[in-house]
Amino acid sequence: MNILYTATVLSHICQFHLPHMRMLQAKGWEVHVAAHDNLAVKNGLQLRYCDRFIEIPFSRSPKSMDNLKAYCQLKKLLRENHYDVILCNTPMGGIVTRLAARKARKNGTKVIYMAHGFHFFRGASKKAWMLFYPIEKHMAKYCDLLITLNEEDESLAGKRFGKRTNVARIHGVGVDESRYHPATPEDQLAMREAEGLASDDFVILCTGELNANKNQTTLVSAAALLKDEIPRLKILLAGNGPREQALREQIHAEGLDGIVRLIGYRTDLERVVPAVDLVVSCSKREGMPLNIIEAMLCGKPVVASHNRGHDELVRDGVTGRLLPFGDVPAFAAAIRSVYRNAAQAAAMGQNGRREIRPYTIAAVGAELNDLLQAVRD
Repeated sequence: MNILYTATVLSHICQFHLPHMRMLQAKGWEVHVAAHDNLAVKNGLQLRYCDRFIEIPFSRSPKSMDNLKAYCQLKKLLRENHYDVILCNTPMGGIVTRLAARKARKNGTKVIYMAHGFHFFRGASKKAWMLFYPIEKHMAKYCDLLITLNEEDESLAGKRFGKRTNVARIHGVGVDESRYHPATPEDQLAMREAEGLASDDFVILCTGELNANKNQTTLVSAAALLKDEIPRLKILLAGNGPREQALREQIHAEGLDGIVRLIGYRTDLERVVPAVDLVVSCSKREGMPLNIIEAMLCGKPVVASHNRGHDELVRDGVTGRLLPFGDVPAFAAAIRSVYRNAAQAAAMGQNGRREIRPYTIAAVGAELNDLLQAVRD
């Protein structure tokens, strides 16, 4: 059996699919990957568990002529290679792949599209619905299975895409609990020392691309309200992206130099998450956020904005706090509460670790294996 993974950029495959690819190789599958290689800007991220990589010039922009080139190259690849399964990801990667694979499907290839989070959702703008919903609904007919990663997307696709659309859900892409788990006090101290942190610092971690959707600016503004109340406050922003310079300017303007640190894109966050006191995410849109799952596996409380991904993972008052998007005073108040109530914060972390079990690699791998078996039968 062989399978082709596609995505607009290679970093997507490396961030989300390597555990699945490892599982498939162990079962005897030959695994190929086709994407645009952007790993040079991803600080050590590496492609593994891949028998062949094919550079395809996908572009995230629907207007880019690179996607026409990608379509032509992908069609040629599919003419020259028969794949039992194609698993495509990301909006443009998914569209181009499904169009290019129409003939391959007639020849027996099964095409799966994994939707990591539709751009249209409850509460999204009319513009998002008008632009993205018709496209995704139309493209659903070009795959044999549509996999969603959260309940809202599964329900929406099942109700709106037509009875002929085969929709399934898995619990995200899975997080490796051998990497993300609670650390001993001695290990936590060593991790803090490696990051230049003290044992009595109150440390918050926020992970994600530095962009408008991830909305790190809300956390920075909340830190400005808290810096005099929490004297040992330290905030780590992990990631890179287009808003890096704007965030640096905001940090300086708010008098937060030395409090908020940009630590760049990291591939070793299992050496950071267990050492922090709190994980915060202020995103407007999330499909199924790995950073929250990683935090909960490490037994950390979570403060997050309301969106379908966060809402599915976090139970307000039980495993963390859920707050309105962009509400700076609310985020400040929730962080203050975690800081002042260590016992409650610890209980939230313990509750989260118990409840997050379905989102581990082992659990998700079993779900995906069952779906691959079903789509081939």
